[in-house]
Amino acid sequence: MARPARYSRGPSASFRMATSAPFALPALRHPAVAALLDHERALLASLLDGLGSPLHVVLPGIFEENVAALRATLLDVGAAADILFAKKANKAGCFAESAARLGVGIDVASAPELVKALAGGVPGERIGVSGPEKDDALHALAVRHGCLVAVDSLGELRRLADTAARARTPVRVLLRARVDSQPRSRFGMAAPERRAAAARCTELAEFVRLCGFSVHLAGYSPAERALAANELIDHCVEARLCGSPSAGIVNIGGGLPVRYVDPRLWAEFLRRNEPGHYHANRQFADFYPYGGQLANDALRAIMTHPVNGRESLAARAARAGIRFVVEPGRAVLDQAGFTVFRVQGVDDRRDADGYAIVTVAGSSFSLSEQWFNSDYLPDPVLLAAHPAADEVFPACVAGSTCLENDLVTWRKVGFPRPVRRGDHLVYLNTAGYQMDSNESPFHDAPLPLKVVLRPGAGGGPPRWRLDRV
Repeated sequence: MARPARYSRGPSASFRMATSAPFALPALRHPAVAALLDHERALLASLLDGLGSPLHVVLPGIFEENVAALRATLLDVGAAADILFAKKANKAGCFAESAARLGVGIDVASAPELVKALAGGVPGERIGVSGPEKDDALHALAVRHGCLVAVDSLGELRRLADTAARARTPVRVLLRARVDSQPRSRFGMAAPERRAAAARCTELAEFVRLCGFSVHLAGYSPAERALAANELIDHCVEARLCGSPSAGIVNIGGGLPVRYVDPRLWAEFLRRNEPGHYHANRQFADFYPYGGQLANDALRAIMTHPVNGRESLAARAARAGIRFVVEPGRAVLDQAGFTVFRVQGVDDRRDADGYAIVTVAGSSFSLSEQWFNSDYLPDPVLLAAHPAADEVFPACVAGSTCLENDLVTWRKVGFPRPVRRGDHLVYLNTAGYQMDSNESPFHDAPLPLKVVLRPGAGGGPPRWRLDRV
């Protein structure tokens, strides 16, 4: 079945480029995002003026669309599964509130995240607690609220069991396994420790209920994730035979990719990429796969992947009475937010260096890809404060701190007209990990605010409010 077109490439997309011009890599745009940029520029400018630069705009309606799409995919492939939104991907409270309304769970890895998930209306039984070697305070909260705790080691299991015994309250646990394909991962238990932990759960059955197994995988390979999930099904079957009849959950984690740009453009970009395309000839070891697979296609590929030589993963799970847990972060935040910076100044070095340096009010700490020693590659959108003639204007984008390496965009972007002080730059699709994973009050700068936008009633202007974090 053909997939309907959902996103546009934006006006500057082109597969042809003069050798001297920066490569155009426009971000895909959800129709609602395109409408805001086309018809609500005055509103965005007013919000930026009043609330400061940078400003994160979050769109929970698109988050809700993404959740519905993943649920539809799971239903279509016959996989029994629960979705837990990985809260680490964005701190905005509106997404927790949307999750509560939709009956979606939340994955947390700290006590503050757990508190905020509960405050957003998500009940404890729909909250998963992950992260390595969790502290006693997080354990205590998780036990009190009936959360599902992914245990990372035999030592952590002992501490969690003690907490549950003191509270006289049973705790539901998953044992995080280290699978064959990633034996050097710092997360999870190798086979001997995992078996010992499963046996310990049986001994501690009064206060510890083994519900299944989980895995943390690096990378985006559907086949690898499917084979890892199949290993976990084996672990559940083994645990049932050894005295844990409730072992029926397989948590496959996240790892669902997001497509930010057109795949053909992405392939051409990678072919042409070279240090000269970046400020100071900066080189990066790798990039996020911006033109990769769609999240729903990846989820379908995981669940339909053949295992044990004959049946799909979903079919094997159904036969074994297994329910999956999926923990998307970036995937449910796809297109669900963008970030607006005000241009503070322009150092036009075109005559000497061939490109300008645009300085924005804000810093690279508010666009967190550099946490991974990489660059956020989709082109920012220029919203000009004043009309200007069309003219390709090559520039990188710098933050306003005193750090030499504070570059919001190292890559030289070909803006469609000269950038001027007072203009706005919009970075699209930043809700997933980019907004707040690396934010910092450096120079005593306030942390950027988040504004929640929803469509207005009856076709009226969008309604906005500040997000409560």
